[in-house]
Amino acid sequence: MHTKVVTKLFIHNSTQNMKNIIETAVANPNFSTLVSAIKKADLVETLSGTGPFTVFAPTNEAFAKIPSAVLDSILADKAKLALILTYHVVAGKVMADEVVEMSEMMTLVGTPVNIGSESDVTMTEVSTPEMSEVDISSHSAVMVNDATVTMVDLECSNGVIHVIDTVLMP
Repeated sequence: MHTKVVTKLFIHNSTQNMKNIIETAVANPNFSTLVSAIKKADLVETLSGTGPFTVFAPTNEAFAKIPSAVLDSILADKAKLALILTYHVVAGKVMADEVVEMSEMMTLVGTPVNIGSESDVTMTEVSTPEMSEVDISSHSAVMVNDATVTMVDLECSNGVIHVIDTVLMP
């Protein structure tokens, strides 16, 4: 009599249960304008693909900064809209700790975005006749062109999303 031993090996794939970039954006109400624009530009299939991609995703508030007549014009011009949206996308998955080490990143448009930082230094001085005290605090924000990165490393099965507060214009 022979006994057959069957061993099942389950390997956990960390991206297996993750949503892709489009699914992640759709699930976040702060990206509803972006999702609508992606659909109008026929980029859903591209950004749902294997990638990997790094997306600098503008929020609804970022789109609201654009005058409504200008935004309506952009949304009505599919080619221009696709150009603007792909200017927010970089090939490859680039996490925040890597982004801050760069000075620029090449977008899918073929034009780079500049990476930098903006520092805000606050100095408060308190003086009495006996002593003087200066309190200095600083805050540094990562910038992509003129946009501030407000949230980083939203990992997706096909890349990563970094949230920005301004729509980038090529």
